Amino acid sequence: MEKSIYTIFKTFFKVGTLLLGGGYVILPLLTSELVEKKKWITSDELCEYYAIGASLPGIIAANTAIFTGRKLLGTAGAIAAIVGMILPAFLAIVLLASILAELIAKPSVQHIFWGVGIGVIVLLFLAVKEMWSKSVVDKFSLAIYIGSLILALYGKVSLSLIIIGAVIAGIINQKLEVK
Repeated sequence: MEKSIYTIFKTFFKVGTLLLGGGYVILPLLTSELVEKKKWITSDELCEYYAIGASLPGIIAANTAIFTGRKLLGTAGAIAAIVGMILPAFLAIVLLASILAELIAKPSVQHIFWGVGIGVIVLLFLAVKEMWSKSVVDKFSLAIYIGSLILALYGKVSLSLIIIGAVIAGIINQKLEVK
């Protein structure tokens, strides 16, 4: 079967359109398209590309598409394969975002989100209450809490630095208590 940039793009676009459920369901789709119908690669090669793609960071389907496209037509094939694979998901997200933007403007949806916001605040309060009972157990932990709260609300200190400082203070306090 012909291996052109367009056919690679079209094949991976088709697979990307049918891909529901993540990277783990891509193997049967790619086997059908690439091994059985087009005979571009062998089943063993596809399994190797899939295994390598699964072991690398990122999306398994995208990684597998890159390896397959590169084998077929080098860098241009890899680009055609990855664009074909991710374009359907990208278009779906753009479409859903435009629909959601219109829905969010409706007053009834605004009321729903207001209610959800109140629910989130209640859940945050309950989480803080639970964490408080487990975290603030003595005067030292209360002092760390108050100091961290003041720095977070009124200081120009990064939250990550506050956390690191609290960890260091806790380690020092533990070392001093052990002696």
